[in-house]
Amino acid sequence: MATEKLQELKKVEKAEVASYFNGMGFERWNRIYSNSSDVNKVQRNIRIGHQKTVDDVLLWLKEEGGLSEKSFCDAGCGVGSLSIPLAAMGAGSIFASDISEAMIAETLKRAMDGGVDLNRLKLATSDLEGLEGSFNTVICLDVFIHYQQDAAEEMVRHLCSLSKERLIVSFAPYTPLLALLKKIGQFFPGPSKTTRAYTLREDGIVNAARECGFEPLRRKLNNAPFYFSQLIEFKKVSLK
Repeated sequence: MATEKLQELKKVEKAEVASYFNGMGFERWNRIYSNSSDVNKVQRNIRIGHQKTVDDVLLWLKEEGGLSEKSFCDAGCGVGSLSIPLAAMGAGSIFASDISEAMIAETLKRAMDGGVDLNRLKLATSDLEGLEGSFNTVICLDVFIHYQQDAAEEMVRHLCSLSKERLIVSFAPYTPLLALLKKIGQFFPGPSKTTRAYTLREDGIVNAARECGFEPLRRKLNNAPFYFSQLIEFKKVSLK
């Protein structure tokens, strides 16, 4: 019975997320992930924090080299904040997906406006659970905020199954401070709380990846007021 209730909760939350990011959530986050001045202080700080995370990933991938020979999956791509510059850097191929049709349409628009070679970039509307394929590197940034701990760990295992070499994820890490801020309503304040926001325990995420033969290669904690994101790059070290 408990399992059935959990599965039903997952379905409800997924539907809420899809509805939100196809509606008012799209308008809000499209502004945040842009150069628009029509943002408040909190949204501006979230923009800054998220861009730090994206920039770190792009730097790591550039340092690794061989981009033109690699395939990438950008799971939960939003408006293409990672996929578009990655394509511009010469990535061999990128599969970018998001649960929101509106986000995918905006990614396509931005890619075309930016002169991105669309032969490098394939877009699809999909939740994380529905992703299939095999890629050199799978990346999932700031999406696990919508997943409770068990579901996030399950999703890490799923994303590992799609990756031949590397998995890069970011999530809001559980800390006593964030737990307190969330409890008193200062974590993602105001209308942003239309969807639930979850913090995750890092050891659970790491252990889930290890079960699939992936070990953490490097970590980076990015934060700005109202933005907290633990970024971890995993490397496949065995064929479990």
